[in-house]
Amino acid sequence: MARHRGIPGWWSWPVTEPTTFVLVHGAWHGAAQWGPTRRALARLGAHSTAVDLPGHGFGAPLPSGYLLPGQPGLTTEPSAVAGLSAADSADAVLDALAAARRHGRVVLVAHSAGGGPASLAVERAPALVDRLVYLTAFVPARPRFTDYTATPENAAALSGALRVGDPDAIGAFRINPLSDNKSYVDTLREAFYGELDEREFGAWRLALTPDEQFASLESPVPVTARRWGSVPRAFLRCADDRALTAEAQDLMIREADEAFPEHPFAVRTLPGGHSPFATRPEELARHLVDLA
Repeated sequence: MARHRGIPGWWSWPVTEPTTFVLVHGAWHGAAQWGPTRRALARLGAHSTAVDLPGHGFGAPLPSGYLLPGQPGLTTEPSAVAGLSAADSADAVLDALAAARRHGRVVLVAHSAGGGPASLAVERAPALVDRLVYLTAFVPARPRFTDYTATPENAAALSGALRVGDPDAIGAFRINPLSDNKSYVDTLREAFYGELDEREFGAWRLALTPDEQFASLESPVPVTARRWGSVPRAFLRCADDRALTAEAQDLMIREADEAFPEHPFAVRTLPGGHSPFATRPEELARHLVDLA
């Protein structure tokens, strides 16, 4: 392998067949948050594309009072994303996979709740994916993400404390990235971006969307050994994750390997918290290239 010019200690990727990384975000995030990682991948000679799941990204619908003083109705207004389904999100992933497949190999990378639609997409079209990488993401050995977030192994997670309003009445899991409550903002930072300083965190939290549809967290994701289980898979653990604990990550890995032993996880561990795409994108990119 040849040393990458201008980046001491890093290595370029000897590409024998074009490979595209398809990046799927987690709850309350969007494709834009993959920007630093995509730039790091590009410096290693890797191609990538990022998916905006329905109801996310810069075009995401916002509660009508979200940007107004006092945020009127934030805790009660029904969400515009309430009707979105798991199939809608999987369709968005499948579209990106099909486009990438035309150019060669495909590595699908899912973060956090993005593991649900990514897994469902692979179950529907395993031939579109050469390798599946979960980045502290939901693995459907149990059918629902909430089957794991509610376990004793995840009891120390902070993400549940961020919800505002009644999810059943709103029709979504709503958070408030624009909150002026210091305690709430500190919890938000610790859950997702604990390694960033206050200035950096301020920019990242403004890019979060307040509503996450039920489908990404509560819809069952049925997978089979013949389809999802036939794709080689890897898991990137985040050792100090406060949104999905390392213990919960290990539980998902163990149960998936027991249920689908043909392709057990290749497991690596990253230091730090839930969002290495923000806090250590170069290190994340190098792991992704190695796993590819």
